[in-house]
Amino acid sequence: MREVVFDTETTGFDPFNGDRVVEIGCVVVEDYIPTGENYHVYINPERDMPTAALNVHGLTEEFLRDKPTFSEIVADFRDFCGDMKLVAHNAEFDMKFINWEMENLGFSTYPATRSVDTLSIARRKFPGANNTLDALCKRFSIDNSNRVKHGALLDAELLADVYLELMGGRQTGLGLMSEEKDVSKTNGASLEITRSFREPRAHSASEEELKRHKEFIGKIENNIW
Repeated sequence: MREVVFDTETTGFDPFNGDRVVEIGCVVVEDYIPTGENYHVYINPERDMPTAALNVHGLTEEFLRDKPTFSEIVADFRDFCGDMKLVAHNAEFDMKFINWEMENLGFSTYPATRSVDTLSIARRKFPGANNTLDALCKRFSIDNSNRVKHGALLDAELLADVYLELMGGRQTGLGLMSEEKDVSKTNGASLEITRSFREPRAHSASEEELKRHKEFIGKIENNIW
């Protein structure tokens, strides 16, 4: 099962009031394990950068001025995502912006059924708890020390790790004790599998066992053979 864990940075909260996407970061996961396939782009919003948004992600109007517009990257973005599910933290927010941009360019939008919201998953698992991305990283002991400001690719990478933990973690088996370890590869990602070791037992009956079995059979009355 291949999915795209993604995040966006924007100029604000509402595309219907003129806010635009300024960064997209995507990480492909297969069976919840990152594959190493990433997509990242900065986008020229063709407008100014409000101070409140600048304080969140640090992307200035000057920095974004020579970056491609959404119309120039939309085909690559859609090709990268293909028909995979789109996983985001508070997916409604990110999908709203992506769909607004695509609809304005004449592209079909993504239905809500195409998205997976990790915030909703976290709220079901930890009701009443703080379920921000930072809080979940702390809960699952995921290193987010580089997250000084929000960044779409970094946040997508962190969310991919969080998503794995929300869906059961790396050890999703029965948790049996083991004496032997095996490392398998899933598109370049290492997945440690534990297996218990047991010496093979002999299956051939001994002469004594065969004798006792014959004596036992002889004592059965009205047998069907």
